[in-house]
Amino acid sequence: MKHDFDTVIDRMKSSSVKWDGAEGLFGAKDLLPLWVADMDFKVPEAVAEAVAKKAGHGIFGYTTRDDSYYESIIRWMKTRHNWTVEREWICHSPGVVTALSLAVQAYTEPGDKVIVQPPVYYPFMSTTENNGREVVFNPLKESDGRYSMDFDDLKSKLDKSVKLLMLCNPQNPGGTVWKKQELETLGDICLEHGIVVISDEIHSDLVFEQGSHVPFASISDRFAANSITCTAPSKTFNLAGLQTSNIIIPDAGLREKFEAETNRNAIGMPNSFGPVATEAAYTEGEEWLADVLDYVQGNLQFITKYFAEHVPALKVLPLDATYLAWIDCRELAMTPEELETFFLSEAHVALNQGKVFGPGGEGFVRMNLACSRSIVEKAAEQIRSAVNSR
Repeated sequence: MKHDFDTVIDRMKSSSVKWDGAEGLFGAKDLLPLWVADMDFKVPEAVAEAVAKKAGHGIFGYTTRDDSYYESIIRWMKTRHNWTVEREWICHSPGVVTALSLAVQAYTEPGDKVIVQPPVYYPFMSTTENNGREVVFNPLKESDGRYSMDFDDLKSKLDKSVKLLMLCNPQNPGGTVWKKQELETLGDICLEHGIVVISDEIHSDLVFEQGSHVPFASISDRFAANSITCTAPSKTFNLAGLQTSNIIIPDAGLREKFEAETNRNAIGMPNSFGPVATEAAYTEGEEWLADVLDYVQGNLQFITKYFAEHVPALKVLPLDATYLAWIDCRELAMTPEELETFFLSEAHVALNQGKVFGPGGEGFVRMNLACSRSIVEKAAEQIRSAVNSR
């Protein structure tokens, strides 16, 4: 492996939400933070150099996105996901969560319903509710560590007030990569009932089997015309702080509505560093990404084996994608509140509690594995010690 991910980089006092913000959020000191989804790895060297060059220019005025920026995205989507994207489809948003909120505003009215499939990324719920829309749960089914969609339940919950479905593709927190057939069935149901699909594909580059991710809009022109796809380099290359995402909307009508909300909220312009970092990442970051995926898989294998041997009550579900381990803690027989207290007060590890991901998440925790192996080992030992001390 060319890149060094074993060296622990001190992120304290760097204004890191993950590290500096943990005590304030969780109300406890001396926590090992393995919660929010950013990496403890330095970005690819080419990205750091591109940002440094931009900083060296010394002028950070209003910024646009040039031809080479768009070309890097189009090339990445084609080579990485076999998806042909047109330049005019690519819209700007500071982040995918922002795009989810804009989509709710653009495609629904107050009181309309939005389908989400829990356990799922919790901003799916909050962006819906914060905009005065109703969340309708279509819970996923879990079998042998893999999630599947419950289409019968979905059909039973559809009525004329359901206007939008939020799809997490790949799935977060479960790490399932949806198969083409599953997406086709979902897409056909949504087309039949006039439901727009918002496909959050921010983790699409973090699949362990390259080529296994299927962009929802790539399946057919019909699906493309009924969907918007949320992408970003933030998870892939650890660029979340640069506030740049690319929302791909093939249909001109849907695109016009989305951009109208972007303009209404006055957030249509990128910062000075996001575009140059994105272009450098998509142009020169593939080798770095391959090493990251190998390293994360190593961390996943370690934690899976360690818990199986030393803490069998905790079971790590298999992952197709993401750097986020989804851990079944139900054998500990704790309430969600007791489980949260246990990890914070006894194990001294800050994790995302499964309850925040909606129905079906209770009794699970999500652990960020995009960090040095020694940190994963320390967390595993602290959890083992805490469980064995009960």
